[in-house]
Amino acid sequence: MSAALGLYRLQQVDSQIDQIQARLRVIQQTLENDLTLRTANEHFGIAEAKHRDAEQALKLSELEVEKQRIKIEQTESSLYGGRVQNPKELQDLQKDIASLKRHFATLEERELEAMIEAENSEKDLQAAKADLERVQSNLKEQNRDLTQESDALRKELERLNSERQAVVTDIANQTLSIYDQLRKQKRGLAVTTVNDRSCEACGTTLTPSQKQTARSTSQLFLCPTCGRILYAN
Repeated sequence: MSAALGLYRLQQVDSQIDQIQARLRVIQQTLENDLTLRTANEHFGIAEAKHRDAEQALKLSELEVEKQRIKIEQTESSLYGGRVQNPKELQDLQKDIASLKRHFATLEERELEAMIEAENSEKDLQAAKADLERVQSNLKEQNRDLTQESDALRKELERLNSERQAVVTDIANQTLSIYDQLRKQKRGLAVTTVNDRSCEACGTTLTPSQKQTARSTSQLFLCPTCGRILYAN
């Protein structure tokens, strides 16, 4: 077996290993850092905070209305209780009551606005919660599929690593060193084929003598343009 053929077979195995490892990294990133889930969680957190603020604002508004109602009742009690006889004081109480009632009407409007805001925020919270639950449910199903795919890929990776070891045993250490160095330099593709008198990787046309050299079983021939090892069957 020629050195180029051995390296070509090794390149085929390594390319499959590279693809599987790349896919496993994608699966791992998907399982650990899903953008859809993060977004749904963020929306739920925002909706929850807004609803909490709206509920607090409503309680404060209700408290203000109740305080104002008590003030009105106390002032009316003073007005109609018979303890105040002075006409000037009675007139002042009437003015106070009128002023208190005007402010009371304003507070009631604010309370109504706060109530509407709380109801709307409750709807937004429920919608965000439903969306989060939907995303979690979808991810649970998706993750089950991804986990099964990951398991299958790891088994295939074990098989390919065993196959790689078998291929490597027939390759000289010096030749293997050249291959490993080219793999680092050429983004994983150290060996390519001759296709219709051209380098499959970069398209450079080979002369008849270069193609013949690429067929040699005794030496490696590198593409004069991209520098990859050429294998011609």
